Amino acid sequence: MKLSALQQGYINRRTNSFRGASPLDASVDGGAKSPAAVFWLVFHGLCCLISLVLGFRFSRLVFFLLFSTNLYSTSQLRTATDLSDVLTLHNKVSSSSPPIPQSPPNLTRVVVGRHGILIRPWPHPDPAEVMKAHRIIERVQREQRLQYGVKNPRTIIVITPTYVRTFQTLHLTGVMHSLMNVPYDLVWIVVEAGGTTNDTASLLAKSGLHVIHIGIEEKMPISWEDRHGIEARMRLQALRVVREEKLDGIVVFADDSNMHSMELFDEIQKVKWIGAVSVGILAHLSDSDEELSVVQKEDVGNLPMPVQGPACNSSDKLVGWHTFNSLPYQGKSANYIGDRAVVLPRKLEWAGFVLNSRLVWKEAEVKPEWVKNLDIVAGEEEDIKTPLSLLKDPSVVEPLGSCGRRVLLWWLRVEARADSKFPAR
Repeated sequence: MKLSALQQGYINRRTNSFRGASPLDASVDGGAKSPAAVFWLVFHGLCCLISLVLGFRFSRLVFFLLFSTNLYSTSQLRTATDLSDVLTLHNKVSSSSPPIPQSPPNLTRVVVGRHGILIRPWPHPDPAEVMKAHRIIERVQREQRLQYGVKNPRTIIVITPTYVRTFQTLHLTGVMHSLMNVPYDLVWIVVEAGGTTNDTASLLAKSGLHVIHIGIEEKMPISWEDRHGIEARMRLQALRVVREEKLDGIVVFADDSNMHSMELFDEIQKVKWIGAVSVGILAHLSDSDEELSVVQKEDVGNLPMPVQGPACNSSDKLVGWHTFNSLPYQGKSANYIGDRAVVLPRKLEWAGFVLNSRLVWKEAEVKPEWVKNLDIVAGEEEDIKTPLSLLKDPSVVEPLGSCGRRVLLWWLRVEARADSKFPAR
């Protein structure tokens, strides 16, 4: 018992001695740290917090600046003899070693994080590389057309009547760029009223297409009704060129102010003899109060876009024609070029028809019996309003564009005043 009591008292005294000595030990450890160590510890912790906020090693940057300053200050203590020795050694090394290529002065380096980013000026594209890329794309498109496009495409013969006027360059440029994008062989017959002019010839030469530029002696009148008549005669003159030159292909009547979808030139490859497509009529309105009131009364503004073209039944057979309804504009349409009124199309525009060029040949191996002679038709009728006048039976027309349900070109007539002096001839 006494032994156990003595052991218990010894343990209690030992525990109390350790508890009393802990403040002394802490004070001894705290006194061992110098104020400079505490300052750098606090400073490093502050730098670590700043680095978390700014996103890069701010502490390294600070220490780099501090040590670089010290090194710079100590470098000032070098003697002249040491500097001369260093320069002599540098000259020997530079003379024996090849020159180190230097970066251009316009290159800059930005340090973000631990890696530097070299910023180079944005170079202009190399024209040779750009043309090489275009040739590669063109080759790919050509291969795709050969595999998935029209097999054995026929040449497209485009007939365009025109004359020198203020908006001629505007209209012809639009048609020219559309034809330049056609992926098939193309012949462009341009018939000019009043004879061929250098202005029109220079514009056509920019296209790089196979162009046949002819003219007629008649000048383009300022009346819209007379203009429709002379344009029909200009198209017949182009058909005579097709017959005389025996141009083989598909004839397209493209007026210079019309707009064409590229799908049109793929769709017309399906025609056997003569076909028809739907034409969207963009009849622009005047901004006069009187004519706007007429349009509002007839609710023309709420109607969908007028469409000319073939009308088919449920079996996709031609049963009639969609024509432009001109009754709302009765007495309010433009009579002369430059009138501030609605320019109306004909019942059926030439632009909505395409035909096989062999229909107008004098001697063709296989020529249908329902087609009339071109010279006889031109002699009987002074004004041929549509290509249907060339047929004995209009029911043979082949409807194209999902049987007329798709609009593949748009008709528009926008002209300056007839007395406009720009451009000067």
